[in-house]
Amino acid sequence: MTKIESVSALEILDSRGNPTVSVTVKLDNGITASACVPSGASTGTREAVELRDKDPKRYGGKGVLKAVANVNNVIAPKLKGKSPSAQREIDDLMRSLDGTENKGNLGANAILGVSMAVCRAAALDAGLPLYAYIRQLYGAKERDPYVLPAPMMNVINGGAHATNNVDFQEFMLFPIGAPTFAEALRYGAETFHTLKKILQKRGLVTSVGDEGGFAPNLKDNTQAVEVIVKAITEAGYVPGKDIAIALDPAASEFYEDGVYVLHKSGGGKKTAKAMIALWTKWADKYPIVSLEDGMAEQDKEGWIELTKALGKKLQLVGDDVFVTNPKIFADGIRDGIANAILVKLNQIGTVTETLETIAMAAKAGYNVVISHRSGETEDAFIADLAVGTNAGQIKTGSLCRSERIAKYNRLLKIEAELGKKACYGGSMFKAGK
Repeated sequence: MTKIESVSALEILDSRGNPTVSVTVKLDNGITASACVPSGASTGTREAVELRDKDPKRYGGKGVLKAVANVNNVIAPKLKGKSPSAQREIDDLMRSLDGTENKGNLGANAILGVSMAVCRAAALDAGLPLYAYIRQLYGAKERDPYVLPAPMMNVINGGAHATNNVDFQEFMLFPIGAPTFAEALRYGAETFHTLKKILQKRGLVTSVGDEGGFAPNLKDNTQAVEVIVKAITEAGYVPGKDIAIALDPAASEFYEDGVYVLHKSGGGKKTAKAMIALWTKWADKYPIVSLEDGMAEQDKEGWIELTKALGKKLQLVGDDVFVTNPKIFADGIRDGIANAILVKLNQIGTVTETLETIAMAAKAGYNVVISHRSGETEDAFIADLAVGTNAGQIKTGSLCRSERIAKYNRLLKIEAELGKKACYGGSMFKAGK
């Protein structure tokens, strides 16, 4: 039986120039595998803890040497001699070593780096592509076809991801009408370049943000949707049929003292009822099929009412409200909150718990969207995760910036490798439940 020989960590940089953790696992047969941990900008308050050094003399306090030391000095000695295929045992051991609910002692960035690297090493040892190994871990039926995820492509940014006057964080292309993933990527890329030309003609800024989207100063929030509809049409596609629109307002970011405050656009204060009315109006007027974090994570009643109002018409994705946490998600399912979940590895901090959350969603009839973070690396683990679990949807940024394109290119390779064994998730997408 193959065993883990060594585990080592290194402080590296993410796509925003901030430190993050890279972990390498070496097996006793010479196989080595590495993984890099992402980092978010807009985060849920109940996410697993990302351990930072808080030393103002290094990286503005954002160094991760403590997390690196925790891998090298605390976790590594305990994993030596373990089988890399014992994913659950290893993840449970790391949680036990940490001893907290939110991984606050060792850091979710330390634990996740090891968890991902172990998973990769085990896949290599088994002679399987990572997606096929994850499929085994997840427990999918062998006869089930593989599903390539429909991509949500973040092309206009606002909110916490931009310094413009748009309140809502992400406006995304969602090419659900494409026949294959490769064609979906082409639909998105062509529309992205068309959008750039439209913005340039209007004299608007076309520099890109953390996730590769544009962040122009627009007249108001509705103009962001309207310019995307125009770009879809001018690129030669039918809005709503070939390419729909997905939104992530990240409502927790503008929720203050029980109301929603649209500071950036000057839209004033809105009650939960008024926000639901706004989303209903937009859903009726524009080709929007998916709404993520349309209410704040603290606004449980607002979420319940939003789901009652729009749950049969739209995909309502919970991110901050669920934070990829099986316990929190179970409560949300019971309360009738949302009909889909956003899954981020670093919100929960282990591969095992991530797979548990995805399985829980499938059992409850919730859609699953696998997601990147705004601080990313060249690591394309989430591409394999999306295919291995047949999630059907992925959020991994715009059509530029190498750390985003790395995931798209990995998915292209997977689709080519699988051939007729795979189908495209866009054809199966259903907006409401």
